Amino acid sequence: MAVSTRPETRWPAGAAVVVVLLLQATLTARLVPGPALLLPGLEALLLVGLLIADPNRLTVESRDLRLPSLALTGLVAAVNAVALGVLIDRLVVGSGGSGRQLLASAAGVWLTNVVVFALVWWEVDRGGPLGRSGALDAAAAPRQHHPSYPDLLFPQDTGLGAVAAPGWRPGFVDYLFVSLMTSTAFSPTDTMPLTPRGKLLMGLQSLVSLLTVGLVAARAVNILR
Repeated sequence: MAVSTRPETRWPAGAAVVVVLLLQATLTARLVPGPALLLPGLEALLLVGLLIADPNRLTVESRDLRLPSLALTGLVAAVNAVALGVLIDRLVVGSGGSGRQLLASAAGVWLTNVVVFALVWWEVDRGGPLGRSGALDAAAAPRQHHPSYPDLLFPQDTGLGAVAAPGWRPGFVDYLFVSLMTSTAFSPTDTMPLTPRGKLLMGLQSLVSLLTVGLVAARAVNILR
């Protein structure tokens, strides 16, 4: 059973999504087929709807918004996946604008990937923000599945009293740091994946980051030409 803690708020994750929307507003014009602002606009509508429907801390009353929240994360991830595919094609073929434009696009895709995986971890680890706070357990929702074990093992989970206060639970900033370190080191750093789902997610993120950085580096030294 999850330890009851102060409910989380959606604002840190929402601020990260706003940064992604600004990046995607420039990326989609170059890398995603269709109207440039269509998909970022849809993501913005979902985000605004979530913040209006639940502007305060996420409690048991927020459980009906979990599906739209997951849909927003999935849409952001899907748009970035398409942009990554087009970027890889252009890097390999050697087309699609100047080197400076491709470098800017690659940086945008890479940064978006960091935020996307931070959102995924925030949504799924330990049952998401509601599961971590114990709100769903308190509601005794019989059909809600709670993972018995966390997907990620943080240093604060080691049980050392000097490391964290009793009942500590990770928040969005913790997941953002994990995502950033995974993308830069191409492997776990201070936080380890425990479950098969966690290992697959971290492995996928490392692979995507390595592929993006590797192709940009190869193009920079003209290996692919």
